[in-house]
Amino acid sequence: MAIRLFPASHWGIAALGTAVMLPGCASQIMKNYIGAPISSVMLDYGPPDNIYKLSANEQAYQWSRTKTQAVAGEYNGEVQETRRGELYKGTETPGYVEHTECFYTFHTRRSGHDWLVTSFRQPSLQCE
Repeated sequence: MAIRLFPASHWGIAALGTAVMLPGCASQIMKNYIGAPISSVMLDYGPPDNIYKLSANEQAYQWSRTKTQAVAGEYNGEVQETRRGELYKGTETPGYVEHTECFYTFHTRRSGHDWLVTSFRQPSLQCE
């Protein structure tokens, strides 16, 4: 059961997307937050899109973003000999825009008045 404590932040999603585009993969970036308060992640990426209460002392904080990329089309062809001379015949594969929904989830445990990051869920391969 999801408990939504904060509204989605488009600015935070964009910031998280920027971090993921840096050299290295998302998992390497997320690994740096283990042991830190979840507020450190929020300061870097804005409020999470979802907070899930897992138990009295455990919560998961989740950010989501849509990764968009353009895939170029191709045109391939060959010259064919005909009775009337040479003819160029080609085939075209159109380009397209690909959208992938990416989720970045941190697991936390209560420590006094704060929540400390204990682990994270591995993002899908398309989101690394």
